[in-house]
Amino acid sequence: MIDNSYLLGLYGSTSTLSTSTGAASTPRKANPTPPWDPSTKAAPPSQLVQAALAGKKLIDLDAAKLDVPGASADYRQLFGLYQGLAALRGLAERMDGKGVSAAEQTRIAARFASGLDEVADFVENVRLKDLQMVRSSATDKLKSTGGVKRDTNDYVGPAVHKGAAGDAVAVFQGDVRFSIDVAKLGKTVRVDIDLADMGSTPRTMSAVVSHINAQLDAAGVQTRFAVERIAAQPRVIQLGSKTVTLPAEADSFAFKVKGTSLEKVKFSAPDTADAVYLAQTAGKAGATVQQVVKFQSDVVDTGAAPPPVVQAAGDTNWVDGRTYQKDLATGVDVVRATAAGPDGSMFVLADVDTAISGQAIKGERDVALMKYDSAGKLLWTRTLGAGETASGYALAVSADGKVAVAGSVTGELNRGDEGKDPAKSDNFVSVFDAEGDELWTQRRGARDEDQATAVAFGADGSVYVAGRAKSAMPGATGLGGYDGYLQGFSASGAAKFTTQFGSAGDDKVTAIAVDGDAVVVGGVESGHAVLRRLALQPSGAPTLESTRDLGNLSGGELTGLAIDGGRVIVAGSTRNASLDAGVVTRAHAGGSEVFVASFDEGLVADASDRLTWFGGEGDDSAAGLAVANGKVWLTGKAGTDLPGLPSVGAAGKDGYLVRLDPTTGAIEWSRRFSGKDGEAAPTAIAVGKGAASVLDRLGLPAGTLDGADSKKIVAATSARAGDRFMVRNWPSGRQTAVEIGANDTLADVARKIERASGYQAKVSVVKDGDFERLQILPRDDRSNVEVMGGEDGGRALAALGLSEGLVRQKSTDADAATVYGLRLPRDLSLDGKEAIKATLSKLDSALLTIRSAYRALAADGKPEAKPITGQAPAYLQAQLANYQAALSRLGGG
Repeated sequence: MIDNSYLLGLYGSTSTLSTSTGAASTPRKANPTPPWDPSTKAAPPSQLVQAALAGKKLIDLDAAKLDVPGASADYRQLFGLYQGLAALRGLAERMDGKGVSAAEQTRIAARFASGLDEVADFVENVRLKDLQMVRSSATDKLKSTGGVKRDTNDYVGPAVHKGAAGDAVAVFQGDVRFSIDVAKLGKTVRVDIDLADMGSTPRTMSAVVSHINAQLDAAGVQTRFAVERIAAQPRVIQLGSKTVTLPAEADSFAFKVKGTSLEKVKFSAPDTADAVYLAQTAGKAGATVQQVVKFQSDVVDTGAAPPPVVQAAGDTNWVDGRTYQKDLATGVDVVRATAAGPDGSMFVLADVDTAISGQAIKGERDVALMKYDSAGKLLWTRTLGAGETASGYALAVSADGKVAVAGSVTGELNRGDEGKDPAKSDNFVSVFDAEGDELWTQRRGARDEDQATAVAFGADGSVYVAGRAKSAMPGATGLGGYDGYLQGFSASGAAKFTTQFGSAGDDKVTAIAVDGDAVVVGGVESGHAVLRRLALQPSGAPTLESTRDLGNLSGGELTGLAIDGGRVIVAGSTRNASLDAGVVTRAHAGGSEVFVASFDEGLVADASDRLTWFGGEGDDSAAGLAVANGKVWLTGKAGTDLPGLPSVGAAGKDGYLVRLDPTTGAIEWSRRFSGKDGEAAPTAIAVGKGAASVLDRLGLPAGTLDGADSKKIVAATSARAGDRFMVRNWPSGRQTAVEIGANDTLADVARKIERASGYQAKVSVVKDGDFERLQILPRDDRSNVEVMGGEDGGRALAALGLSEGLVRQKSTDADAATVYGLRLPRDLSLDGKEAIKATLSKLDSALLTIRSAYRALAADGKPEAKPITGQAPAYLQAQLANYQAALSRLGGG
């Protein structure tokens, strides 16, 4: 009898008709039993985990026993791969189980990492007859999310007005005068702007723009101003457990300067003063934001005192003299250093834990150097490019605009260099030119942990780095515990010397200053504030000239050090009211208090030594010191009431900024301020000479507008020179490395990818908004190009924002081989419950893909046909019933 149940089964139903024939014979098994079938003899997950922890291979093709002789070899490959993935999944589940000891967790993590490499290597090298398997995914296009910023002739400043477009603008009121210099074809035209010339016309956004443009037009230049509207967005707030959306507030407005490629525009003001830049953490723990803040001081630089600062609409927690307060990107975790550039710009050194300014980071934590113009607009960001983790502690700017950053790095920095111990931190120092291009980087760590915590430039461009080390630095001798150290480098980055110093206890250097042919370092040694003066030598290590111990800090810190007018000035905080630092000009008020000490640059005690205390009865701290024109600027956290500065926010949660005379102890200028949620904690300070003016009100920067940025990949992304990824072309399977060079642009890397693909890929640089990005396409319908992370686990691709994948055209050919992508990253982790959860999800997805590929082999290597579902049509059921009746009669039924 012919069984019609198969035909009806196509529709998800079977025949209810009976026959008189006996049971049909058992069909011959056509395909091997898959490893996930309960009837298979494959090892269960628990056995796979035991075998993996015993050191056995996760993929053992010899152990892949198929129950159908002569089956395609592809079945055996998929069987072994499935078992390997199942073993990885078992290890992940075991790590997440209860009662797993720390020792076993270490074993599991190590075996998972090596097993993941084994599985990934297998997939990248397996060659199947009827299918194609890739570790990543198949796509018809790859496009980078990282990119290089496009040049622009336009400049949009920060918002200067919030409200109706036709309202008079607060910051335009009063004495508003500035100049615009426009350089074109070797000739410079100065256009002076004075809003008093508008007479009685209300100073609205459009009216002021019209007035400025009339002056520009009269001068015969093409540059123009415009109004940039910034649409307000609905606000989302949290009220208890409920999320509430509030209506949008009023729109904001800013100036837009519309330049041309032929004109260079420069802004200046007749009256300028010194500016003070701060970095701070604001808000309650768990909900903090990192901010940069600018104050206009009363120290006149040119002309007369600039007009007083006007509070902008919507500016919260404002305090007199504050020009702006800006939130940094959410990826910024902490800011430890700021510095002012010779052009009035501000540099910020931050630790970041996610992408910053469109730059993805390669590891868990990286260092970012950000440059802001005097109006507070971010000009560019540079990331260090650490493969694992890095922290930035120190920042310095030279007279010609070079920038040095220093800190610590753990794991890989340059490709293949993980330091002496990849699990322990090393110091690093990187130097950038005035345009933000990296000139050189040095990593010279001890065998044990070390960090660079201070950096300074010498007059000849030399760079001096100081910090602490737990063992002997290269070329030096350890003294026990953490020691202080000083390293010297030439202007080109060549190592000149290393010297190590300290006590038998734990010591650290926190500040450094260069004084001609000597370097003064300050820090904490066995709890005491200690300064050392080291004389630089023509060659070799410097010699110790003098040492000064200021006394026990009682758990406090030495925060800053500067040399000004032949005097050494240091600042810090301590509970010890009896520091040995000279004549006391202001008395210690109690608790932990801020101190400023001033003495001769030779560190020898004399009658001119002075010690000034600043603080109230509560605990006060110093976060930063800056010295300008013989005066000391301090910032930090305030405890209770400070001299003349009562609390303004939460008790003990305010920040302060003060200028005092280190000789007399007189407080010359001071502000106390709060922040988000009533909390503000300054972390760094810098003084910009002449960087404050009426331009700040207008959101316009002092100096020349420059809408161009570096086109080097190593500047625009977290990639470092020497980073590389792999390109494989099919069907040859040949892999070729694409290495990023120090001066490579996107166009250079595009050409390298094309060449590595055997010209199967068409790679171009495409415009995408404000950025240019890489795009990879198959050159024709026969092209199969795979982009892979390679030996570094995909860090170079992560820096570029490129995904791994097989690039080929979407096929319309029914006979084309099917590509199965596992989407299996090489960086899966078992570090914490969230990571384990994500890893299990990725492994489950990969296992499902193997199942699909296994079933596809049963269909001659083609994708499974989509099953027809639903009930068979009535006419077909009737026909089948008639056929069955006839067959039954023929069969004697």
